[in-house]
Amino acid sequence: MALPGPRLIKLLAPLLAFGATLLAIVLINGSGASPGSPPISSGAGGFGAAAGSTDARIRALQSALRSDPKNPNGYASLGNAYLQKTRDSADSSYYRRAQLAFGEALNQAPRNAGALAGMGTLALARHDFRGGLRYGRAALAEAPGVARVYGVIVDAQVELGRYAQAERSLQRMVDLKPNLDSYARVSYFRELHGDLGGSLEAMRLAVSSGGDVTENIAYVQTLLGNLEFERGRLGSTRRAYRTALVRFPGYPAAEAGLAKLEAARGDLPGAIARYRRLVARVPLPEHVIALGEAELAAGRTRAARDDFALVAVQQRLLGQNGVNTDAELALFEATHGSPSQALELGRRAWTAAPSVRSADSLGWALTRAGRPDRGLAFAQRALRLGSKDPFFLYHAGIAARDAGRYQLARDYLARALSANPRFSPLHAPRASKALRELG
Repeated sequence: MALPGPRLIKLLAPLLAFGATLLAIVLINGSGASPGSPPISSGAGGFGAAAGSTDARIRALQSALRSDPKNPNGYASLGNAYLQKTRDSADSSYYRRAQLAFGEALNQAPRNAGALAGMGTLALARHDFRGGLRYGRAALAEAPGVARVYGVIVDAQVELGRYAQAERSLQRMVDLKPNLDSYARVSYFRELHGDLGGSLEAMRLAVSSGGDVTENIAYVQTLLGNLEFERGRLGSTRRAYRTALVRFPGYPAAEAGLAKLEAARGDLPGAIARYRRLVARVPLPEHVIALGEAELAAGRTRAARDDFALVAVQQRLLGQNGVNTDAELALFEATHGSPSQALELGRRAWTAAPSVRSADSLGWALTRAGRPDRGLAFAQRALRLGSKDPFFLYHAGIAARDAGRYQLARDYLARALSANPRFSPLHAPRASKALRELG
């Protein structure tokens, strides 16, 4: 399947060596493995199959490793299972267990392709994109015909802003294995280039391809809902999120999607209640921020302030597990916190990974810090591929307005509101108000 130019990936990674003696104790006896668990094959070069529930797979791998501790492929497969557990539970503490498992695999077999690819996936999950690319290339040298290795490389290249290289790597991945993983990446690549129709087409292919892991299927179904929402098709959005929840009951991303949809339909109390239930169970910063912004939109300023106080706590917890959130935190600080802190975080994010996403973060931080001319320059970098992301366009519109570029501001703000004029319960009304004031 050839990718037609820019009509070209939601990242499947979660947008994931200590002493050998301690390692074996932690990994093999780590989470309630039953001595009677059946052994499981750990071949496939350490990439591992993903059938069955994640907990059952972890128990089976731990059992197998107790019987055969000198098995690098088994440790690599266990590391992959821990990464999947992080995705299932949104508990970033499993990253440390994954790192231990991959580290032991590489201690036993330094060129194990599955462990190298797993370390690359882990680096990406922690937003260490340069490290992810380094491990991905090392895995590619050992396993040039494995599509999953190209997935690691594509994700890293996209987040580092190396889009031409990413397109070539993605084409190779699709040629090797047109499946859920590759089609989802094609979808994201097309979305980055503003081709929402092509993105939706590729995501439907990803959904129809199925997969071995229930969470992965729910994930791409949720991404399908996000694309439908961006296009303003609220009925299709709801069906996609509901389908994801049938596949994976309680799936956090789909629950967040339904809350966003309720807010778009004017049911702020319903959206707030759903966000609160989600945050009580999975207090990720993105969910807490969405809750706080819904509270602000409903005029509940004190409740929003209390919600936003939790963001720093959750960011520290993620940091303790090695996750870099500079780009995300820059946006939060620019909107709700300290513009100077946002500027520092935004510059750090741009230096580490000069992608359109970090350009948007730095541009918004500059605008909010009173430097809209520079903010507009970075906002335009964020849009250089043709993205129709309403937040990118909203940030560009406010930067242009504050820089005195009124016609350009009108254009950006109108485009932000064109497909879905309720893209955010807080920011869409602000965009509408700014556009009205510009005449």
